[in-house]
Formats: sequence, C-alpha cells, structure tokens
Amino acid sequence: MDEEPGEDPDELDDEEGHDPDESGESVTIEISGLSLYTNHGVTEAEREVGQRLVLDLRLDIGETDATVTDAIEDTVDYAEVCQLVALIAQQRSHKTLERLCSTIADRLLSDYDLEGVWVKAAKPEPPIALSVDEVSVEVWREASG
Repeated sequence: MDEEPGEDPDELDDEEGHDPDESGESVTIEISGLSLYTNHGVTEAEREVGQRLVLDLRLDIGETDATVTDAIEDTVDYAEVCQLVALIAQQRSHKTLERLCSTIADRLLSDYDLEGVWVKAAKPEPPIALSVDEVSVEVWREASG
C-alpha cells in the first residue's frame, strides 16, 4: 500500500485506506444449535411429553465499543443471552413455534440494545407421520425507534 504524505497508516481501516471512524462497522452475534428440552406444541401430548428444540439466534448489535476496548461490558454477553432464551423457552408452553420465537425476539429487544434480532426454532424430531429432517420457524424483528 502506498502512503500519501501525512497519512498515518495506523489510522487506516483497511487496504483501501478507509477511516475507521467512517467505516459504518456493524457487529452481529450468532448463536447456533442451542438445544433445549421444552414443552411446546399444538397437541396436548406434545406439551405434556415435551421434545427437543434447537434454537439459532442472530443479534444485530450495530456499532460496539468492544471492537476497540475488548471489554465484555461493551457488547452483548452471549452466555447471558443463552441463559435468558433457555428460561423463556422452558418457563411456559406455547402451541406454535411462531409465538415462541416472537416472545424470545421481543424479550431480547427489550433487554438488550439491539438493532434487530432473528430467532429460529427447529424441531429435529417433529411429531408427524412423514420423514423430515426438521421443521422450523424463523422470526425477524427490528428495534423500534
């Protein structure tokens, strides 16, 4: 990379010479395969017996000081998020995965400073008579205002 006179290479974000303050950096945290035993389902039998759900989450946190400070306090603690999602998914039963995903998305948006959140809940052994790998529902929510 050729330097222009007066340019400080430490202030350059990438090889094309973008200023880090103008990068529009956006951070996303992804959690994949959070496996929980839950009691969600349309039928009473599903809710009584329970089944394994696998949750995937994507949290758009936008710009965060943690990219510079390396401090957990400046970002979203994904271990804490996993604990909260497990609590939500296991504390009450929903008939539909749509409602469960919506409840999780709303709670994450209210508890954390997020630009948006994506929640996917999958049943790897759905109670249907045909052979399928899984059934799943996805919900995407953007923060309001």
